[in-house]
Amino acid sequence: MSYLVSKLRKELRARASPKKAKLLAGFFKTGKGEYGKGDVFLGITVPETREVAKRYRNLSLAGIAKLIRSGIHEERLLALLILVHKFEEGDDSCRNKIFNFYLKNTKYINNWDLVDLTAPKIVGAYLMNRPRGMLYKLAGSKSLWERRIAILATCAFIKVGEFKDALAISRVLLNDPHDLIHKAVGWMLREVGKRSQTAEKQFLKKYYKTMPRTMLRYAIERFPERLRKAYLA
Repeated sequence: MSYLVSKLRKELRARASPKKAKLLAGFFKTGKGEYGKGDVFLGITVPETREVAKRYRNLSLAGIAKLIRSGIHEERLLALLILVHKFEEGDDSCRNKIFNFYLKNTKYINNWDLVDLTAPKIVGAYLMNRPRGMLYKLAGSKSLWERRIAILATCAFIKVGEFKDALAISRVLLNDPHDLIHKAVGWMLREVGKRSQTAEKQFLKKYYKTMPRTMLRYAIERFPERLRKAYLA
């Protein structure tokens, strides 16, 4: 296991780009007082990281645990992408272990790309035919990332035409102080609207006057211009 993790790390570093690393550090807001403060990038693209993850999909949970606790962003992303592979290919017992592992390690799932690429595919997929109370607990968390996990997980339900939890968690997060939650909620409302504009409009009718402007802009992005202007006015 230690050998495999070392091999993985060498592979990632062989793909590193200082120029890209600098750009990514700015893009993911790693400066003082920003949401990604202190995160370190090697400068590797997501497709490159996916390629490595696919080849090491059999890495054990113990190996994944080593990677997910890394201070290097791409190592944490790699760990999470391997988790997605294992979840999708695993049986119920395997999926249960991965779901629990994911929730125990949310403090390392600490940037929006890490959440967005994995929460629907692990948390949402696991809860598809199970009670979803855990999502509401996450939505009430002090952790920005746990709140984002809660709303992004509902993307899995939206895709099969289930909007109840997405709309309910959107209500919970309406007054969230963070811009990243405003964007995520608006995005999920837009996803609801792709399948049922009626469902999205019913939600907006109640809340468009009080929801954060960014949330509203994201939610109505696909509406005709005339309708967008009416909501924004």
